[in-house]
Amino acid sequence: MSKTTVILLASLVAITWTTNAVQARPGKRYDESTNMCRVIDQGRLDWESDHWGSGARKFNQVCKSCHTKENDKGAPFLYMESYGSEGWNRVFAKRRVKCKEDGSWDVLSKEDLLLVNDYLYRNANDTYDPNDADTCS
Repeated sequence: MSKTTVILLASLVAITWTTNAVQARPGKRYDESTNMCRVIDQGRLDWESDHWGSGARKFNQVCKSCHTKENDKGAPFLYMESYGSEGWNRVFAKRRVKCKEDGSWDVLSKEDLLLVNDYLYRNANDTYDPNDADTCS
């Protein structure tokens, strides 16, 4: 095999692997509170629902202010992989969690809550599934 053939083959494998890895993350999320499908892998929501976006920042600023390890508030430790995608969707759709009931979520706008849910949904413990975690078409 020539050096050029090996380089081309390695490049093809790398491109295929990268494409498959990217596609394993969910690109869409059905939001029960708005009854809409949110496309979270394109445009502004692609940025905002990733680790550097508004969803992650709001989660870290608001949620993680209580939900840290060994906190003194009695809040369970949470991080993005504490639940699967559907579990995070249930938390935000049902809103029967102590945080919502005690007013801790009041500092977040409706849009902020959607972005936090997008971030957590996109990065939950089951999202790197090659069978795809999308909940809407």
